[in-house]
Amino acid sequence: MQLFIEQVLNGIGNGVVYGSVALALVLIFRTTGVLNFAQGEMALFSTYISWKLTTTGMPVVGAIAISMAIAFIAGAAIERTLIRPMEGRSPLNVVIITLGLFLGLNSLAQLVFGVDPQQMPSPFPEGSVELISGARIQKETIGLIVVLLLECLALWYLLNRTSLGLKLRAVAANPDSARLHGIRAGSMLMLGWGLSAAIGALAGSLVAAERTRFDSTLMQTILVYALASAALGGFASIWGAVIAGLVVGIADALTIQYVDALDGIEVVLPLAFILVVLVVMPNGLFGKRTVERV
Repeated sequence: MQLFIEQVLNGIGNGVVYGSVALALVLIFRTTGVLNFAQGEMALFSTYISWKLTTTGMPVVGAIAISMAIAFIAGAAIERTLIRPMEGRSPLNVVIITLGLFLGLNSLAQLVFGVDPQQMPSPFPEGSVELISGARIQKETIGLIVVLLLECLALWYLLNRTSLGLKLRAVAANPDSARLHGIRAGSMLMLGWGLSAAIGALAGSLVAAERTRFDSTLMQTILVYALASAALGGFASIWGAVIAGLVVGIADALTIQYVDALDGIEVVLPLAFILVVLVVMPNGLFGKRTVERV
C-alpha cells in the first residue's frame, strides 16, 4: 500500500508540471481562440533566461520574475508580428506558424545557450515531509502544488470577475462583435499571448528546477502530456486542465510501476485512456457544450 501511495505522490508531482503547461495552453485558447503548439518552446527559451540570470548571482525568484516579464513582452510581440497578419485567414495558417515557432525557438535556444545540460536552482526548500501512511512527499512538490493553485485562482478571478477578463473572453468568442462594443480586440489578443507566455515561463522554470539537469528537450515530452491534459479537462476550463494534468500524471506513474510490458507503454496507456474519454465526451471532462444556430 505504501508503494502505491508513493507512486500516486510521484504522479501528482508530474501532474502538477503537466497541469502548469496545460494552464498556459488553456489561457491562450480562452483569450485568443488559438492552440499554440509553440508554448513549450517559448517556455524553454524563458527557462534558459531564468537560468542565465541565476548564473550572475541573482536570486532564483527574481530571475524567474524577470524572465516572466521578458516572456510577456515577447509573447505580445509574437502575436503582433506573426499571428495578427493571419487574422481572418484559415486557422491552418496559424497552426503552421506555431509549429514553425516550435522548431525555430528550439534551434535558437541551442544556438544562444548551447546544447550542454544545465542545472537550474530551485526556489523551494529541499527535503521531504512524511505522511501518516509512511510515504514521503517532496517539499518541492508541495511548492509546485501551491504555485499552481495560486495561478488557477488568479486566472479564474481575472477571467470571471474582472472587466478585463470579460473583454478577453469576448474577443476570443467573437472579435468582430467585440469591436462593435468598443473593445480593442488587438490589444486583448496581445495581452492574452503575453499572459500565456508569462505563465509558460513560470512553468518551464519550475520544471527545470525540479529536474537534476535540463537541456533543449526539456519541454517536448511535457508539451505532449500538457496537450493531452488540456484536451481531457476541456480547453475552456482552467480547473479542468489542472485536474486532468493530475489524472494524467498519476496514470503515467502507476503505469510505469505496475504494467510490465513494452518500453514506452507508459505513454500509450494514459493517452489511450484520454482517447476513450474524448470519444465519449468530446468537450472533455469539464468542457462546456456549445450550441450554434444554423
